[in-house]
Amino acid sequence: MATSVINRLRSSSTTKSLSSVLHGIRSYAKVATGTDILSAASNVSLQKARTWDEGVESKFSTTPVNDIFKDKKVVIFGLPGAYTGVCSSKHVPPYKHNIDKFKAKGVDSVICVAINDPYTVNAWAEKIQAKDAIEFYGDFDGSFHKSLELTTDLSAGLLGIRSERWSAYVVDGKVKALNVEESPSDVKVSGAETILGQI
Repeated sequence: MATSVINRLRSSSTTKSLSSVLHGIRSYAKVATGTDILSAASNVSLQKARTWDEGVESKFSTTPVNDIFKDKKVVIFGLPGAYTGVCSSKHVPPYKHNIDKFKAKGVDSVICVAINDPYTVNAWAEKIQAKDAIEFYGDFDGSFHKSLELTTDLSAGLLGIRSERWSAYVVDGKVKALNVEESPSDVKVSGAETILGQI
């Protein structure tokens, strides 16, 4: 469904600017191979996926980026949103199914992040039965993605400002490999197999 929406949007003459955004972000993104995420997103925190009650119990605690990446080997991938078609059916499942291969390569954690609240991300992660393998985080206000210039405007598809579809291998905060899709409806370079081959 998401693919057909994006394709429909692209065919409209009124959405040429959306198409430009979808295809132009890679050359303008702040993050690149060699980027230190701990510096680029120094004051940013993410929100671990959880229920509302768990959020209340934790006093709505957040997780600083430093705690996620420092002294760790992390595979992280971002996607436009929880419950969207391509994200649910094509992007997340291969990461889940390959979790043992990531661990065998010394990866400490595989993380999925989306510009959603952590409660929605949690419900979605449970629905697609991936929470036991992958750590899920919300970027509720988009501050993490904005700090790395990995956002795209999908308002024409009623999604608003969302994450690009991307993946990265990060060691002690340094980006060792980065893959950003030309279109958020594609999973051509940001999938599990690609990043596995880059570790």
